This record gives sequence, structure tokens and C-alpha cells, in this order.
Amino acid sequence: MAPKPIIALLECPWFGVLARVTLTFPYWTSGIVKLIYIRSSLNEVKAFALHPAWLILAITLLVELGGSLAVITSRLTWLATGAQAIFTFFAATVAYPFWAVADPVMRFDDRNAFFEHIGLIGGFMLAAILADRERRQ
Repeated sequence: MAPKPIIALLECPWFGVLARVTLTFPYWTSGIVKLIYIRSSLNEVKAFALHPAWLILAITLLVELGGSLAVITSRLTWLATGAQAIFTFFAATVAYPFWAVADPVMRFDDRNAFFEHIGLIGGFMLAAILADRERRQ
């Protein structure tokens, strides 16, 4: 069992909000930057040969911003975390295909980035589990 101060911290409502803000941080900050630099964001999507680029960007913004807001506010958490997890898997697969990289240094870097994204997916899974448990209590 955890020490009492740790238990008290884990039971604080603000700590849960901080955890959700932190988990979604890469997504909502990326979404804000994509909105500010919308033309560059569209060019980035095109550089990955994803079409139609405007639709891919719109879905990306919906998942990054809408999904983050839903997770942070504990609204439809199962849907938002699921969308962000699926998005993360596909984005990591497109951006970090380490299995197809010949250069060992680049392969190492891409593999690490890919696995970090897998860790984020695990975080979304845990967030969905915790939200479901809270809802049932």
C-alpha cells in the first residue's frame, strides 16, 4: 500500500485533472500549433502523401483538440481515448517506420519514437479504464 501522503495526492480531484492535461499535452499543443500554422500543417500532411490532405488535417485537429478536451473534462473518455490511441498508432506507423529504415542510427531513433508512442497508447488505455471505474462508483 502507498504511503498516506501519496494516497491523499492520488485522491485529489485536481491531481486527476493534471494527469489528464499531462497525458494529452502532446496532442492539444500540436493541435494549437497546427491551427496557428494551418498552411504548414497542410503541407506536412501532403509530405506524408496522405490524401485528401484537408480531410486528414481536419480529422487530426478533431482528434488532437476535441479528443484532448474530452479527456481533460472527463466527457466521453472511452471515445476520446480510443480515438487518440488509434490516431497515435497510425501516426507513429506513418512517421516512424523503423522497420523500413536502413541507416542504423535513424532506425534506432525511429524505433524509440515509435515505442514512445506505444507508451502513450498505454496511457490512453489506463485513462479509459480509470474513467470507466469512476463512472461505475
